[in-house]
Amino acid sequence: MTLKSEDHIFNPDFLQQLDKITAKYEQKRAALLPVLHLVQEKEDLISPESEKNIAQYLGIPVVHVHEVVSFYHLFHQTKKGQCHFSVCQTTTCALLGGEDVIEHIQKRLGIKPGETTTDGKFSLSVVECLGACEIAPVMQQNKDYVGCLTKEKINELIEKTK
Repeated sequence: MTLKSEDHIFNPDFLQQLDKITAKYEQKRAALLPVLHLVQEKEDLISPESEKNIAQYLGIPVVHVHEVVSFYHLFHQTKKGQCHFSVCQTTTCALLGGEDVIEHIQKRLGIKPGETTTDGKFSLSVVECLGACEIAPVMQQNKDYVGCLTKEKINELIEKTK
């Protein structure tokens, strides 16, 4: 695969890492999700340039890569804060106070869903089901699930992270 040097992380060393991932699959394109995770781990987001490079590397249409990136809430198309709150908004969470959680985070941090604080420390997203109804209302703080949310618990998380 030939990519230009301005294609950020897609250098020979990184391509070797991708080759190790794709070698585990019968068809190279089946490695899309782990490849996306690795790219995001390296760049903190999946940029349109990276989508093109991933598509070229896997031999699939760019639109297919973009559909996957835009479907899964774990992939970000914009840079997120050091601490990213993804609050579930589906029925169980909403009935158990999810909307209050979102409102409290907005007031406390001065941001709306889809925004990041000016210092880059916090960002907020509202997502569909996190699959943890038993601990509703629930959110992900980066990759960790935090449930049974209250204003006090959110305040503690924010203070710990500052």
